[in-house]
Amino acid sequence: MKQTLALLCLLWGLAMPTLAEERSIYKTAVVAAPVDAVWKAWSTSEGIQSFFAPEAIVEAKPLGRFSIHFNPYAAPGLKGADDMIVLGVQEGKMISFTWNAPPHLAEARKQRTSVVVRMKAVSEKETEVSLFHSGWGDGGQWDDTYKYFDSAWGRVLANLQKRFLEDKPIDWTPFLERLKPK
Repeated sequence: MKQTLALLCLLWGLAMPTLAEERSIYKTAVVAAPVDAVWKAWSTSEGIQSFFAPEAIVEAKPLGRFSIHFNPYAAPGLKGADDMIVLGVQEGKMISFTWNAPPHLAEARKQRTSVVVRMKAVSEKETEVSLFHSGWGDGGQWDDTYKYFDSAWGRVLANLQKRFLEDKPIDWTPFLERLKPK
């Protein structure tokens, strides 16, 4: 038993430098809205649709659904972040969920990464949002997927800021018209 424990400790010690080098994406933004409003934006279907994508199914509970459809007209499995799940929830503070690569990166799309979104009040009318995306593979489409999301998450947070600065949800109608099958 002691030998097994010692071996596990040794293996963990060898793995630590690898874990410390884990590639991740970290983005922050200050949103001109109270924490409860920002929480609802991330933790409800209507909230996600107000800044992130035109269609969403969000069940803010562990193992709840978290599907974000950027193209509701696409075939099942190719709409966006199809069939993701909520990993954890801390009401008003944090939601975490699985995530996948976009459809054009089919090889990386077969696996999942994880995203943690945290909210913290800066004042009564401002919330700091931090987003941490990890679980990346290396090489090939993993590198392309990482580059894609390093840029995309900045745009998502900018849309969240815009949604509250303009005090209205994004109107997805023109976007959806371009996607409609002819």
